[in-house]
Amino acid sequence: MSSLPARIGAPRGAYPEREDPRLSWLDRAGERAAGVVIRRLRVLRRRWHRLPRLVAAQGRRLRHLDDREILGAAADLRPLLRREGFREELVARSFALVREAARRAVGMSHFDVQLIGGWVLLNGMVAEMETGEGKTLTATLPACTAALAGLPVHIVTVNDYLAGRDAEWMGPIYRALGLTVGVIVHGLTPEARRAAYACDVTYCTNKEVTFDYLRDRIVLGRTPNRIQLQLERLRGEPARLHRLLHRGLHYAIVDEADSVLADEARTPLIISGGAGGSPAEVDLYETSLALALELRAGRDYRIEERERLVHITRAGQSLLEECARGLGGVWSGPRRREELVRQALTALYLFHRDKHYLVKDGKVQIVDEYTGRVMGDRSWEHGLHQLIETKEGVTLTAQHDPLARISYQRFFRRYLLLAGMTGTAREVAGEMWSVYRLPVVRVPTNRTLRRRSLGERVYSTAEAKWRSIVARIAEVHRSGRPALVGTRSVAASEHLSRLLTQAALPHQILNARQDREEAEIVARAGEPGRITVATNMAGRGTDIRLAEGVAGRGGLHVIATERHEARRIDRQLFGRCGRQGDPGTYETFVSLEDEITAVYSPRLWRTLGGALAGASRRLEPWVAALTVRRAQRAAERLHSQMRRELLRVDEQLESALAFSGRPE
Repeated sequence: MSSLPARIGAPRGAYPEREDPRLSWLDRAGERAAGVVIRRLRVLRRRWHRLPRLVAAQGRRLRHLDDREILGAAADLRPLLRREGFREELVARSFALVREAARRAVGMSHFDVQLIGGWVLLNGMVAEMETGEGKTLTATLPACTAALAGLPVHIVTVNDYLAGRDAEWMGPIYRALGLTVGVIVHGLTPEARRAAYACDVTYCTNKEVTFDYLRDRIVLGRTPNRIQLQLERLRGEPARLHRLLHRGLHYAIVDEADSVLADEARTPLIISGGAGGSPAEVDLYETSLALALELRAGRDYRIEERERLVHITRAGQSLLEECARGLGGVWSGPRRREELVRQALTALYLFHRDKHYLVKDGKVQIVDEYTGRVMGDRSWEHGLHQLIETKEGVTLTAQHDPLARISYQRFFRRYLLLAGMTGTAREVAGEMWSVYRLPVVRVPTNRTLRRRSLGERVYSTAEAKWRSIVARIAEVHRSGRPALVGTRSVAASEHLSRLLTQAALPHQILNARQDREEAEIVARAGEPGRITVATNMAGRGTDIRLAEGVAGRGGLHVIATERHEARRIDRQLFGRCGRQGDPGTYETFVSLEDEITAVYSPRLWRTLGGALAGASRRLEPWVAALTVRRAQRAAERLHSQMRRELLRVDEQLESALAFSGRPE
């Protein structure tokens, strides 16, 4: 451990990063068999209880120092950390400095459990900390320590709002220790990005940091060589080093690690270049949609919603061949014809407005299903985006050709030191170890949890579920408690908003359409009687503080209107209440017509569930066990399988591109 900063900070070519591991099938089998044992042994070797005492002892010596002396103490610590590494005594000194700087700069002092969390992160693990335990403040401990040791630090979070908020909120702590802090959000120029990455600590989102890495790979090619790049500079050629955004991949602390490293790792990130647009393309997409509408479901095509795939049957192929006669061009080839129509069917029946995308400012804008936020600069590939634009009747954008691609699994494994923090990691602990070599460590809470579950209510129809939700919200509102109601999509949040308006219940809605008012809406969500209807935008990273007198009435009440495709996402929503020892309650309302049941639960179980739901309310827990929960587990298994398959394909593609000499 003592040589870690020197080891990972040493130059590795022109672009410091870890090489991708090459594992055989036997290695992977061994990982799965031994993963639990290895994680346990690594955790048991750590003696977490010693650190808070050491930090407290160091902190007593810092209380009498003024701000300039604190800055000087941090400067004195730099060469020791670089030379001796993260030795326990030096880490305790660093943590004590950070704690004292935080107390003076932002009026907060790290709890002992946050010190333990910081030590976990500095050791390259995932710290599972209950929601509300202060992960944002915890991250400053390892970030400052690593930055003082000379390591560029990336603190990666799930959206621009949180990246900007955390950088501004924690910035005074870093500056008090002589460190610089930058932030990467969407829309920055290359010069601004380069300046932000040049800081000691950089707050960024998972998508922005990955796309910037792909841009660097396009500049560098496959095998960057420092000597070659220096020779380019001497010869007067445009220096590629000056065009890079990153300084390499040294140390990343991933906030909401389960979301970034697991949930969002199902699809690769692709950076593309424009291929131009023309009237012929408009005609191509319009014809594709017209042909797709000629096909009949069941007879000509089948939709597999679980895998989000469309299959054209033999009857459909014959019908397409007949319909395409006389069209010529691309329509004369069966493979190209069927692929275009398959994409058109996907655009028509698998991607829905106000759920998967919004039409905003005359553009189709993708909504991130995990964060509930608009991804303004993202587009679907293989013409799907243009087909959806044609379906919605908006101006067609140019189709893009892929220039480089990478999966989150392969990208984050390239950091020389990787750590993560989240409130919900235990369900994916095995995957964290097998893919990223990240053990998961449970960090105790600072105060006893007072969050209570009020159970799950199951209904046979969606209409009955929504009626009951409105009645429950009205009941909570009358009691003077604030209510946070979580929905899975923009459409669902707006449907509930209409029902609440009809019931004369004042409320505030938070979804991708209100992203600019997010901070104000969240700040008021803990007021007495406040009703907030929100998508996943309020599910992670938001801190709902209770107004005066609310705790005495029972605190915030959280209602989930539907199960998500992973239990962890549900737990994140529930974690908005009962934070830092506050009281709070949560409950779930589900129906057998919900999307997760319809897509992931076999017909037999749905039929059985409906029969039980109509028989007696006392059987509702059995309904949930047999249908909704079973469907949720099926979704989790499928998504885990999809992530493994993506990693396998990505590794194969990387090998093929290596042979061809192309980046990634």
